[in-house]
Amino acid sequence: MQGLDGQVAIVTGAAQGIGFGIATVLRAEGANVVVADVDDAAAKAAASVLSRDGDHAFAVQTDVTDRDSVARMAAAAEQRWGRIDILAANAGIYPAVPLRDLEPDVWDQVMAVNARGALFAIQACLPRMAEQGYGRIVLTSSITGPLVAAPEFGHYAASKAAMLGLMRSAALEVIHDGITINAVMPGNIRTEGFTEKTTAEHQTRMLEHVPLGVLGEPEDVGWAVRYLASSEARYVTGQTLVIDGGQVLPE
Repeated sequence: MQGLDGQVAIVTGAAQGIGFGIATVLRAEGANVVVADVDDAAAKAAASVLSRDGDHAFAVQTDVTDRDSVARMAAAAEQRWGRIDILAANAGIYPAVPLRDLEPDVWDQVMAVNARGALFAIQACLPRMAEQGYGRIVLTSSITGPLVAAPEFGHYAASKAAMLGLMRSAALEVIHDGITINAVMPGNIRTEGFTEKTTAEHQTRMLEHVPLGVLGEPEDVGWAVRYLASSEARYVTGQTLVIDGGQVLPE
């Protein structure tokens, strides 16, 4: 595939985990990267790591639930580099809450970050992409919700399924502007949050259900995003790509 040299990529939730994996791959492939995250200190630390080979990354504190904050994120990218080529709308949260204890405020917060946050990011980046006649948008959904389910994650599953409905409709609206919108659907990825919230015993049990026999790494998702964000993927839009080591395959 052609390199991403000179292209500008915005990655939300990029300070750690899957977002940082996506940002790492896009930067390695030549893109200038905006590290957008609600945690300003962590975003700056991540941008510093990505900028070791030059001034190719910077941090923007971004609350994806706040439309004005997201607009400032896009404006900062345009001011710095004059364009936006790639949006990886990755920011997400996943608090475990039993269905009987799920309060409206928790439901609303998960939906606000995961689904509405993706909407705001798309809206903020579309004008520049449409003006350029080119853009690649990739959402981070999940196998949880669209394909499988887990107890205590009904709100999360609903938000990730909602993202795919948004993606398909949006893909049709922007199809004549040179913009594609797709989604990746990770399975169990070895992120800071995953290792902190699960015991070693639980991780071992989870691996029994992954045919490949290993957990995914954030960069595994990053490479899938890199393909969907490429010029070569021009004929792919409104589609999903599962990155799960074969977890959803067995009957």
